[in-house]
Amino acid sequence: MREYLIRRNTVWEALRGRRRELHCLWLQQGLEEKVTRPYQTLAHNRQLPIRIADKNHLSKLAGDSSHQGMVLEVGPYSYSHLDDILTLASQRNEKPFLLLLDLLHGPQNIGQLLRTAEIVGVHGVVLQDRRAPDITPAVAQFSAGATEHLLIAQVTNLVQAIKHLQSEGIWIVGLDLDEGAKLLPEVDLNMPIAIVVGHEGEGMRRLVRQSCDIRLKLPQKGQVDSLNAAIAGSILLYQAWQARGFT
Repeated sequence: MREYLIRRNTVWEALRGRRRELHCLWLQQGLEEKVTRPYQTLAHNRQLPIRIADKNHLSKLAGDSSHQGMVLEVGPYSYSHLDDILTLASQRNEKPFLLLLDLLHGPQNIGQLLRTAEIVGVHGVVLQDRRAPDITPAVAQFSAGATEHLLIAQVTNLVQAIKHLQSEGIWIVGLDLDEGAKLLPEVDLNMPIAIVVGHEGEGMRRLVRQSCDIRLKLPQKGQVDSLNAAIAGSILLYQAWQARGFT
C-alpha cells in the first residue's frame, strides 16, 4: 500500500527522516530550480527516483490540489514499540518524556500536538490502536512533518501501557478539567513523565483518568470554558520541557 505526502514542509521532513520506505518524489513542472534543488539533492542522496508532472497529475495522485507542487510517494507509516521509546530516553541519558493520546481525534488536533511534541523533545508518543486514528498523510501534513522524526507506538490497551510505564518509574500526568485536578503551578513537572491528553470533548476515559498519578488543569481567567485539546496539551508539554531547563 502506498501513500502520498504533500506540501513542502512535510515532504522535506520525510526525505530527512527514516520513518518510511520512500518510492518516488514527484515535482510539478515549471517549479523554479532554486525551490526544487534542495529536495532533489535529498532525493538523490536517498537514491530516490524523481519524476516531473503537471499540477493536475500531482493533484490526482494525492487526491488534493493543495500540494504546493510536491508529492512524495511513500510506504505506510512505520510504528515503533513502547520499549523503543524508553530505550531512546536511556540512550540519551534523559528522564523519560512521553505523550499519550487517549482517543484524541481529528488530524489537525493530532498533527499540531505531534508537532509540539517533536519540538520539545519527547522521546515518543503512544496511541491506542483501536478507536483511534492512524498516522495518516493528513496527520503528517498538519504536523508539518514531525511524524517523520517521532517514535510513535500503537498499543492494544492504553491503561495497561500506563501501568507498564508506572512500573518503570514514570509519572502519569493527565490533562483534566475536573474540580479535583491540581492547578499547573502546584506541580513540579521535572520528573520522568508521560502526559495524557484525552478526547477533545469528553476528556480522558474513566479508567485512564483513574490510572493517572496526577491530574492537572490549566489556570483560566476568561469566560470561555476551556482550551482546544491540542493547544492545552502543547502548553503542558512546554511547561514540562521548561521544568527540565529547556534541555
